[in-house]
Amino acid sequence: MQNLPARRKPTYSIEAVDNALQLLQLLRDVGSLRLKDAAAELGVAPSTAHRLLAMLVYRGFAVQDETRRYVPGPAMGAGPAGFSWTRQLRDISRPHMEVLCARTNETVNLMIRVGTKVRFLDTVESSNILRVGDRQGTLLPAHKASGGKAILAELEPAALEQLFRSPNAELAGDYIPDAEYPAFLRELESVRANGFAANFEGTEEGISAFGMALHNGKGMVVGALSVATPVARFRPLFDAGLVGVMMETRRQLELDIAANPVDGAAGS
Repeated sequence: MQNLPARRKPTYSIEAVDNALQLLQLLRDVGSLRLKDAAAELGVAPSTAHRLLAMLVYRGFAVQDETRRYVPGPAMGAGPAGFSWTRQLRDISRPHMEVLCARTNETVNLMIRVGTKVRFLDTVESSNILRVGDRQGTLLPAHKASGGKAILAELEPAALEQLFRSPNAELAGDYIPDAEYPAFLRELESVRANGFAANFEGTEEGISAFGMALHNGKGMVVGALSVATPVARFRPLFDAGLVGVMMETRRQLELDIAANPVDGAAGS
């Protein structure tokens, strides 16, 4: 089990550093940025965003393409998600995430699959003092995260074999051994039957999560939503109608996704 350090904003944060790090996350997760988009995302003047981006270019973390968009540079440690629609998905999903957070009073996450991992594109944090913090930009194993399981459950058996049983999976450290693979497939079968997935401290001690896949108008999976909570609050939340609340949120969100074409499938 992987224990993630608690992510708390430092008491004495340095705004310019924080803004630069947010731009790095955006470049990685979205793949390209226009100057005006960067400024709007940070809530700063375009001139301020330009200075920050210029520094990222200087240090090799960003470059400008022929359209003058900023894209990840050679010094970027993790590649972009590789999908042109991730920012659009974030923008469409955000209002629904805020409503879901208000209804559950727990942290809500949006994620996509990138190979055998899920990348958290956005987080709306709960107002509880004891809560799951911001996971934006985090990568977790898809077969352990609730949203990742919900996405994987919709893949064909051959695709799952390629992801988790191939020589490439062994080389990448993603291989699921013989003794564990049948149980993994049974869990995905249960996820398909129920329409949702759960994670009980599978990625972080003391944290449980509940996830559902998101689809575009063609029925293709484009990502997943999850509600994450301290483990002690999970069962009361579930018993209070979490499944119905999330299904209604997904229904409304998928209507918006269908009305604003999000063309990619979640992962490769």
